[in-house]
Amino acid sequence: MTTASISFSSVPTASITSSQLSTASLKSRSNRNCRIITASLSEKSQPIVTKSESSVPIRKVPGDYGLPLIGPLRDRLAYFYFEGRDEFFKNRVRKYGSTVFRLNMPPGPFVAKDPRVIALLDAASFPVLFDTSLVEKRDLFTGTYMPSTDLTGGFRVCSYLDPSEPHHAPLKKFLFFLLASRRQEIIPEFNRTFGSLFENLEDELAKKGKADFGGPNDQAAFDFLSRALFGQDPAETKLGRDAPKLIKKWVLFQLGPLLTLGLPPYLEDLLLHSFMLPPALVKSDYNRLAEFFKESAGPVLDEANRLGISQDEAVHNLVFAICFNTFGGLTILFPNLVKLIGRAGARLHGKLAQEIRSAVRDSGGVVTMRAIEESMPLTKSVVYETLRIEPPVPVQYGRAKHDMVVQSHDAGYQVKAGEMLFGYQPMATKDPRVFDRAEEFVPDRFVGAEGEKLLKYVMWSNGPETESPTVDNKQCAGKDFVVLVARLLVVELFMRYDSFEIEVGTSPLGSSVKMTSLKKATF
Repeated sequence: MTTASISFSSVPTASITSSQLSTASLKSRSNRNCRIITASLSEKSQPIVTKSESSVPIRKVPGDYGLPLIGPLRDRLAYFYFEGRDEFFKNRVRKYGSTVFRLNMPPGPFVAKDPRVIALLDAASFPVLFDTSLVEKRDLFTGTYMPSTDLTGGFRVCSYLDPSEPHHAPLKKFLFFLLASRRQEIIPEFNRTFGSLFENLEDELAKKGKADFGGPNDQAAFDFLSRALFGQDPAETKLGRDAPKLIKKWVLFQLGPLLTLGLPPYLEDLLLHSFMLPPALVKSDYNRLAEFFKESAGPVLDEANRLGISQDEAVHNLVFAICFNTFGGLTILFPNLVKLIGRAGARLHGKLAQEIRSAVRDSGGVVTMRAIEESMPLTKSVVYETLRIEPPVPVQYGRAKHDMVVQSHDAGYQVKAGEMLFGYQPMATKDPRVFDRAEEFVPDRFVGAEGEKLLKYVMWSNGPETESPTVDNKQCAGKDFVVLVARLLVVELFMRYDSFEIEVGTSPLGSSVKMTSLKKATF
């Protein structure tokens, strides 16, 4: 990957400025022998065409990668230990006076062959990463390295495929079918599973004075997914209640190079960030998960066969989609949601309780999709705000298909074909040029017509909230499912309680939350 100067004989531009994000049409003209292309976010994707002129100056991307080996190691230690993730990026924004710059992304040596990236850290440049006409997504799900396919049954699962690859479309259709075929089971199974979770939390709270939310949430999340999507209670199978610990161990073998576990820094860096853990150590655990899905999937596997997907490939894609993507996402999102709502205090709790109970009362005492969608605007906003503040997957990658100019709010930056583009989503979704009080949790931010206009900047799902996953993009197949179940968690909380109090800590993948008070519903 070279950083040499760029020829502008024909350079497309991935330009998405704050003023252009709602633009539905674009114009074309050749400008100083430089072909400038812009992409915009709108309710429907628009074709990329040439634009008459660039509204900002064209600059060379600032920053450097340092010396081979030394530069990547320097950046890795700064990212994990000397500065920390958020400050690592903020310090370089201040240093370069730019939200677009060059750096090395962990893990670097000896896990990733080439850690060099161009960082996109604002709401204008970040969406380029979603445009598969401009960037390739092949084998970039975890970033600058790809875990061994020995961890996924020997298959490159859908998350690692670019939409241009022939297997991507049938595999994504397979996941769409799974979600659609069981949609009637989602609300009742959620109420059943998470109702039981809160009853158990109440018992633990009464005995010990506080109750851990994380562990019970992990178990409830897997039980709910199994019951809702496959009609199978894992407790009644050979898998029993072991799934959460098996999944977390398996995920560690894939994401270990990107995590910190609290070990002494140099020991942890050597053991976790310098080499991949051998897949053989987790093979038996993974096989137990795969066997559970093979036995439970039933009619879903028949649909895979109709789509031309072998049973083995379908099973291993189910393991990844359910265990890594969905279970992994819910075990991060739900504690974050409880944390942010809990910290907001009793006033917000009262408003949510009033809205939710009134809507459920009006729908005959039953939680329905219509009641959630039409009568709970604050509930919906709280979920979107949580996804904005703390997206479950904070990073995205894409490899430039063309020489192009990526445009931030203030400048256009020259990018060569083959260079790796990287986005740290919490900075893009907390862009002060887009959001007032960008760093704050504002529960009603997305309420009303003006609030809904901001949803195009909520991009947790590998795409804007205003767009939908298709076989032609890399937006999360379960995007709407995740938003729904997050709303259901808020509904379950405030159907049961007027208010609650929490104690917050940290965990390798997110927040650790303990309930210290649950005040039962009084109206």
